[in-house]
Amino acid sequence: MEEAKGESRRVQSVLFVCAHNSIRSPMAEALARHYFGKSIYVQSAGVRHGEADPFMIAALDEIGIDASKHKPRTLADLEEWEGLNFDLIISLAPEAHHAALELTRTLAADVEYWPTPDPTVVQGSRERMLDAYRDVRDGLSYRIRLRLKS
Repeated sequence: MEEAKGESRRVQSVLFVCAHNSIRSPMAEALARHYFGKSIYVQSAGVRHGEADPFMIAALDEIGIDASKHKPRTLADLEEWEGLNFDLIISLAPEAHHAALELTRTLAADVEYWPTPDPTVVQGSRERMLDAYRDVRDGLSYRIRLRLKS
């Protein structure tokens, strides 16, 4: 049976990719696991190595999600540890989108680009900076729930 245009098959596994796997993609991974962890396999990775970000952890902690154990990893790390068998790859930054498209040369995965602002560019008080992370968190939360619901 053919799928109607605009409808997509049910996602069973999703990979979120950003530049360093320190803010946007681990935030998306934690949110997707929170909402769909029992029904969808979720991972995240970066194009390059990054460092854990305390503001990302704080923004998720505010909504009851513990991301304190997150260890940034690259696509290469993930491929080496478990392979890259995903139905859907969601890229959150331009560099990540190019890497995701490159992966589709050898993977049969759908790729979606969700341009997501980098909250580290916001300067000022701690609260102002945290607000930028909250905006990213809330935007990702909305899109994830909309895209991955069955």
